[in-house]
Amino acid sequence: MRKFLLVLILAIGFTAVSTAQFKLDKFGKGLKVLGKDSSFYLKAGFRFQNLHTSGWTLENDEFGSATDYEGAFLVRRSRFKFDGWVVDPKIKFKFEVALSNRDHASGQIPESRNTANMILDASLEYNFYKNWTILFGQRKLPGNRERVVSSGNLQFVDRSRLNSRFNIDRDMGLQLKHKFDVGQGVMKQVVAFSQGDGRNITAGHFGGYEYTLRAEYLPFGEFQSKGDYVGSAVKREETPKLALGFTYDINNNAVRERGNLGSFIQNSDEDYVGRDLNTFFADLMFKYQGFSAMVEYVDKKAEDNDPFVVPEGSDVIVGTFYTGTGLNMQAGYMFPSNYEIAVRYTDINPDEGVSRQEDHYTLGFSKFIVGHKLKLQSDFSLIQLEDRDDEFMFRFQMDVHF
Repeated sequence: MRKFLLVLILAIGFTAVSTAQFKLDKFGKGLKVLGKDSSFYLKAGFRFQNLHTSGWTLENDEFGSATDYEGAFLVRRSRFKFDGWVVDPKIKFKFEVALSNRDHASGQIPESRNTANMILDASLEYNFYKNWTILFGQRKLPGNRERVVSSGNLQFVDRSRLNSRFNIDRDMGLQLKHKFDVGQGVMKQVVAFSQGDGRNITAGHFGGYEYTLRAEYLPFGEFQSKGDYVGSAVKREETPKLALGFTYDINNNAVRERGNLGSFIQNSDEDYVGRDLNTFFADLMFKYQGFSAMVEYVDKKAEDNDPFVVPEGSDVIVGTFYTGTGLNMQAGYMFPSNYEIAVRYTDINPDEGVSRQEDHYTLGFSKFIVGHKLKLQSDFSLIQLEDRDDEFMFRFQMDVHF
């Protein structure tokens, strides 16, 4: 890891000093490098999130009987980000690498050759004709809005439980993007064809392929600074802005419990066992002045509505796909002082026998010092779990983005 960081820093420094012009912009805008012959442009950035969490169990669901305290401090995320263009501004690239241990949690498995799960994004996209763009590489799939929003641009300390249970995450493949005007509004479409096993799988292709279609409609035109994919009203919209999104995803012969995430499912002979997964997302983002709201709904089903994997000739369940429905609603108000108060409600309804039903109630307080680039966030959550005592969680996070 140390050698990697040293080489990375030296490479950026050498490029900036010896082969290009570089610009130190204001805080949060990264280091910008332009080739002397204007044959490339690079923006390099670094960010990290330091997090504290505290949790209690509420015996008999009473706040006065909080027990089993657990607390921790950790570096939640720490990442290098690079993007820009090569040869022509229409040929863009994006590369992002994760450094914190929490980001590597799904690594060290045989399917990734027991290596760290470090690479997040590594893609090239080409605007080949008018509003048509093709992308090749590893990127977030066009799934639920909250997942596509950067973890550095969230309204709360972290994403909702809906996202962690149902999102389709990142994968390697192709994406075709297009948009066109409809009166004063904008229509956007994305079609993705990907491997279906998730990011950084290097030891083979274990399931089928994945097909994702997403359509979005912005009836009042574009948001400021791509605000339809930014949490909170950091940019105050002078007129109401609304984005509606719909996604349908088919993961053929998926072999992981959550499609692109989770444990791989194998039978007693260590053969991978898969099943088709179908996921539907509907979401919206609304902003007006200091007010913002986001709503998401998901319905995920396994083939034949049967999430349990039982090999032929056996009565033993070797794996369970996480299927069911979820709803997330959140809203906040940004005061002129750049303090924000926000609320969120998340309802998780897994299919019977898959997991327990959950309800999450969250109240958030944030101070945006330099937008999302430098902020302090905290939230308090009441978590109600079926057939278990309620839980209470407090989180505080500092986010710094150079």
